[in-house]
This record gives sequence, C-alpha cells and structure tokens, in this order.
Amino acid sequence: MSDPLAQPLRLPCGAVLKNRLCKAAMTEGLGDARLRATARHERLYEAWSEGGAGLLVTGNVMVDHRVLERPGNVAINPDFAPSVDAEARARLRAWAAAGTRAGNALWMQVSHAGRQSPRYVTRQPVGPSDVQLDLLGNYARPRALREDEILALVQRFARVAVIARETGFTGVQVHGAHGYLLSSFLSPVTNRRTDAWGGPLENRARFLLEVVHAVRKAVGADFPVSVKLNSDDFRKGGFSHADCLGVVQLLNGEGVDLLEISGGNYEQPRLLGVTGRDGDAVEVRASTRVREAYFLEYAAAIRRVATMPLMVTGGFRTRAGMEAALASGDTDVIGIGRPFCTHPDVARRLLAGEIDELPAFEHQLHLRPRGRLSPASPWLAAKMVNVLGAQGWYYHQMERLADGRPIEPRRGMVRSFARYWWNDLTRAAALRRQGGTP
Repeated sequence: MSDPLAQPLRLPCGAVLKNRLCKAAMTEGLGDARLRATARHERLYEAWSEGGAGLLVTGNVMVDHRVLERPGNVAINPDFAPSVDAEARARLRAWAAAGTRAGNALWMQVSHAGRQSPRYVTRQPVGPSDVQLDLLGNYARPRALREDEILALVQRFARVAVIARETGFTGVQVHGAHGYLLSSFLSPVTNRRTDAWGGPLENRARFLLEVVHAVRKAVGADFPVSVKLNSDDFRKGGFSHADCLGVVQLLNGEGVDLLEISGGNYEQPRLLGVTGRDGDAVEVRASTRVREAYFLEYAAAIRRVATMPLMVTGGFRTRAGMEAALASGDTDVIGIGRPFCTHPDVARRLLAGEIDELPAFEHQLHLRPRGRLSPASPWLAAKMVNVLGAQGWYYHQMERLADGRPIEPRRGMVRSFARYWWNDLTRAAALRRQGGTP
C-alpha cells in the first residue's frame, strides 16, 4: 500500500507539493541589524530542504521594518531602502536557493506584527484600535491605523509577495493568525472600529480579504498563495470558530491554494498547546484536548465549507496520527514545527519508514511538571516563563543548526529563557543603532 504521507498534492494554481509533510513557519531570529537574510538562513534552510518535507514555510518576513515580531526578523519594506536594495535581494535569492535545493517548495510567510511587537522593539505599535496587549507590561499601547495606512499596507503585502517571487521563493503565505495585525482586525476584542474595517464580520475580514486579493493579482494565477488562519482565538469575545467558518467562506473566491489552520494568540497561546490567563480563556472541548493535533477537530468543520486544500499544524507527533488525519479527509497537508528544530531530517526519516514517532522535547521543558510552577499554573507569570523558556530552548537549537553545530538536548530551560531575552534585547539595541526601528 502506498504511503499517504508520500503522496503528491496538486494545488489549485497548478503547482505540485511532492509530499504531504510541511515544515511549518517558526520565527528564526537570524536576520542582521539591517533586517536582511544571512548565511545562517541558508545553512538552516538547506538542512531543512534536504530533510525531506515537500513544503517549507519561512518564519515571519515583516512588511514593516518599524513594527517587528522580534529582533532578527527579516523585513521587506519598500519604504526602507536597505531591505529592498540589490544586496538585500541577493541575500533573499541565496536563501531561496538553499531552501529549494532538494526540489521542495519554499513559501515566504509575509506578516505584520501589529500590536504584538514587544516594547523593546517597537515603542509605537499599530492595530485596528488602541487596545493594548496585557502581557507582563511588555507591549506598548498601539495606535489605531488610519484608513489610508490600511490601504497602503494592502499594497505593501502585494509588493512583498512580488519580491518573494522575483527572488526565487516558490509561493507566499499571508499570516492572518495568532493575533498579529491581520488577525487582530478579525477579533471583536481588538477591533473596535466603527468604519468599514470594523463591526460585522464582513468588515473585520475586509483587511485580510483585500490583502489576499491584492497578493493574488500581483503574483499571477500560477503562483501559490496560502493563508494562515485561526480556527478560534480561544479568548472570550474574540474571533470565534463560527467567525472562522464565515471567513473561510469569504476566502473561497479569492484563489487561495492552501489554508493553514491554527489557533490562539499571545494571550491564549493554544498554538503551543497551552492556555494563557484563565479568566478570559474559552473552554476547549474534552474531545479536542485528547487529540494528537490541537486543531484537527476544528478542521473537520472547516472542511465542510472550504473549497481549497487544508493544512493543519500543531501537535502532530506520530505516523498513526498523521495518517489518520489524512485518511479522514480533514486535512491535506500535515504541518510540523518543533521537531524540525532538533532533527531537520524528521520528514525524510518518516517517509523512509525509519521512525514512526517524532521527538517531543516539549514534554520535558517546564519548571515543574505539575503544580503552581507548571505550564498549567494558575499564575500567569509562571505560565509565561514555561512558555517562553520552551520557546527559547527551541530557538537555541535552531540557531545551532543555522551555525552548522550539533544541538544541545540537555541544555536547561531556564538558561535558554535567559539567553533568549538577552539575545533579543541586544539585537533590539543593535537595530536602534542602525536606525532599523524607532
């Protein structure tokens, strides 16, 4: 019997993914002080290209150099010359060449951080409204975007997508999830506008729809365009699963080649398998909690209204779980993240039948396995240390791969947490010295 994971997938635009495994987007933090790609991107993506996945999606490539998701982002902003000059384009071409070395697809994820840009990076974030991210005081109050700025950003997303195509990336993904700018327009909690960009769902979805429409028009009909969308924000009063189904119906007519299903945001980080502040969390059904993949049950409902192929990311760790998800028809592509940070060849090994289960270091990355210092702590600060500590641990392993060095599986989580913050603070300072951020 043929391996379902190894089956090719033809997308609506005509492009073909050589198998059903994707290295999903993870922020790399490997850009230089002028927000350009580096040789570290090349080494990391060459390893991932040779690692067997049919599709690689980059981490956030920002469309505004002033509002970053984190220091070390690559930014392509036509208003910031260093990010689009000949040298910057040459670096993008080198990154794309390395990331497609094995004949796989490499899609650039284009994004705007919105209000989720840390205070030490962006002193004046922007959003649909001036609703501040309430998370340990690390985020400034955003300024509400004017309509002319929204329209300019629509065109900027499109121009960045064109640059992606010109420099050798084989597709783009519009990041409309996880609470970043496009996602924040979708949520009634963060979008309190009363104009054409707020209020009913059709208005809240307008920014995302305009971006996708402009991107598709700019890159042409034969170039893959993907969208990443929350199945639910998992926050009371936020972007709900019912809202998601409505947005999917609106996206059906926009020529989307692959819809990636995820969920949560910084305040409710369900994308990492944990909850945030208990008081505003939406209860997750028991049937969902026991599933291997966090968002697969939501994808089943999305499948009933979506006309484009689907990808589900978050939690897949076994061959049996992946094959069952494909067999159910609820997803067409399996998105995998953290295992690639420690074992860049997990896709090849899965396809070769060498392994049936992926590494899951996240199960041991915590201050305590249970109780008040665990990821399920009632204290938000303890939860965040666990979440950010685990993130820092995976960032460290990714950086070692980017430097051509072996991973450090025994590295402590607290040490990783400290290094993660120190690195981001020093990189932010370097950006300010170079004039990269205000």
